Amino acid sequence: MWEIRFSKKADKKLKNIPEGIQLRLLALIKKMEGMGPFLDSWPKVESSKFKNYGLLKGSDNKYHCHLKKGKPTYVVCWEVHLNIILVEFYYVGTHEKAPY
Repeated sequence: MWEIRFSKKADKKLKNIPEGIQLRLLALIKKMEGMGPFLDSWPKVESSKFKNYGLLKGSDNKYHCHLKKGKPTYVVCWEVHLNIILVEFYYVGTHEKAPY
């Protein structure tokens, strides 16, 4: 089972996003705890709920996906630490301010 953590910055931003987006993130977290942080290894039905998933350019352990498309688009970014089976979310918020 994977451990899930939020950076201080992501935790603070999480409190300011709409409740519906928070619920989508909670669903993502629940899936990650049991199935791991690599959405491309999930069954198609499960991974299709989260859009534009992928490894961030220039990284081998940082990922992102869109929790909601449209205006505004909400994004979550995380870092995977395989050695300690940990996922750390370091960004939650709108696409315009995403760190990539």
